[in-house]
Amino acid sequence: MEERLIIAGFGGQGVMAMGQLLTYAGMIEGKHVSWLPSYGPEMRGGTANCSVIISTEPVGSPVVVNSTTAIVMNKPSLDKFESGVNKDGKLFINSSLIEQKSNRDDIEAYYIPANEIADELGNMRVANMVMLGAYLEVSKIVDIKSVLEGFTKVFGENRAHLIPINKEALERGAQVARKQMKVMA
Repeated sequence: MEERLIIAGFGGQGVMAMGQLLTYAGMIEGKHVSWLPSYGPEMRGGTANCSVIISTEPVGSPVVVNSTTAIVMNKPSLDKFESGVNKDGKLFINSSLIEQKSNRDDIEAYYIPANEIADELGNMRVANMVMLGAYLEVSKIVDIKSVLEGFTKVFGENRAHLIPINKEALERGAQVARKQMKVMA
């Protein structure tokens, strides 16, 4: 088993944090992992993406050219990474910021209103966790418990008080994905 994932969006949308959380969760579960960040030249608001590999075998290269899954938080990321998703792969689109539907019929596309759900939860900064929850529900690549266990490794012990709202965001994203999976079945 090997998951080759691209996570992309604007700087400040938590793209790197999603990748790091997945990587830590994979390590916690004894899997082989890699995380490779890529930033645009801007400090905030520019493009950012990361490649994540989670595998039962050693990872030969952290570079992901063709992904099994892409999580895109904004339209420029959809434009850039949709074509690189392998046939029968998965594409997670933040439908709060991207009105466009996937152009492909050979992949599974999930439309997650991440920003709207984060707003309902009272914290716009958890939109990334909504997307991550949807992805985890579909992929089952790592357990949500492992992601939450890795939370303080990514954000530090002083942010442990944010675990409950992040857990709720993960669960809300998973709920949306479950509904869409039923429609696809």
